[in-house]
Amino acid sequence: MKTKVVSATEFKAKCLAILDEVDDKGGTVTITKRGRPVAVLGPAKKEAWQFPFGAWAGKVRLPKDWEKIDFTDRFEALKELKD
Repeated sequence: MKTKVVSATEFKAKCLAILDEVDDKGGTVTITKRGRPVAVLGPAKKEAWQFPFGAWAGKVRLPKDWEKIDFTDRFEALKELKD
């Protein structure tokens, strides 16, 4: 889809489908009111997702013996294993 022109009434009725089309195929949609263009809808800029490596660094502190702490009393699934 390169460019599409729709009336405001049609846009209102098919808004979600038009948004999906712009997201999938790109291009722009010109929305008109009484034949006069009033808005242009285009795809948003998509930024690549980046893994937040080190986001918790310096914010979380674990006790030195954290692997020895017994959490079985806090989780239902672990209670069954303990019994």
